[in-house]
Amino acid sequence: MSTIVIGLSLSFLLFLLAAGLTLIFGMLGVINFAHGALYMLGAYVCYQIVHWTGSFWIGLAFAPLVVAALGAAMEVITLRPVYNRDHIYQLLLTFGFILVIEESVRLIWGLDYKQVPTPALFSQPIALFGSQIPSYRLFIIGFGALVSVLLFLLLDRSKLGMVIRAASSDSEMAQTLGVDVARVRTAVFALGSGLAALGGVVAAPLVPIELGMGFSVIIDCFVVVIIGGLGNIKGAIFAALLLGMARAAGFTYAPEWVELITFVLLIVTLMTRPSGLFSRKGRAA
Repeated sequence: MSTIVIGLSLSFLLFLLAAGLTLIFGMLGVINFAHGALYMLGAYVCYQIVHWTGSFWIGLAFAPLVVAALGAAMEVITLRPVYNRDHIYQLLLTFGFILVIEESVRLIWGLDYKQVPTPALFSQPIALFGSQIPSYRLFIIGFGALVSVLLFLLLDRSKLGMVIRAASSDSEMAQTLGVDVARVRTAVFALGSGLAALGGVVAAPLVPIELGMGFSVIIDCFVVVIIGGLGNIKGAIFAALLLGMARAAGFTYAPEWVELITFVLLIVTLMTRPSGLFSRKGRAA
């Protein structure tokens, strides 16, 4: 039972990260290499807010907003002028974001490990089916499921989601119909950055907060996006569940095979459905 809970909590944590990454790619066509750095920044900002206020919940509420505002500024100042240029400019810019964010974090918080304590509400384990389950992992599962539902409703059932999809599929036509495409792009990049930070906040009580922590999760994040299909939120949910459960089972029964299992899933997907399991192109094939 504990393996299932760990797998599900890891799955929803991966989804929080992958959703922001695939959202940015689906709308802007930008593969944001700095996504892991934004995840790290969210954890550090949460640590600072908890240090000031003593409340994890204030950090959970405000750290993603701070990083989302930074993401909006990054999009307006740097990305917006290069949308019509070759993609190499976007790749170089987002790689540059990594260097700037990492150096800023080093200057502000130093090189020492930071730690956010587990919220008191979820500090005690819960007995479930004969196993002692960390209650904070149950919180991650419930919170991640709630965010996934809200994100699905926002993108598939709301007027804003319709505008985002229209601007994504045909930005020139949307602009002709009165949609402020530039503002929509900024909002999407901010939302994706906020989701990355949200993942960092949720992970903060589980892992040491350190410089470079984004690199440890960004590979799994890209694997989720590739398996689910670039730009596909539903695919990201399924792929995150698949990868999270596979890694949890691997850590429990064959820890030395975990990384191999991850890349086998990726290779099989690329060989059978290069566009991802849930991409339109993959379904039409």
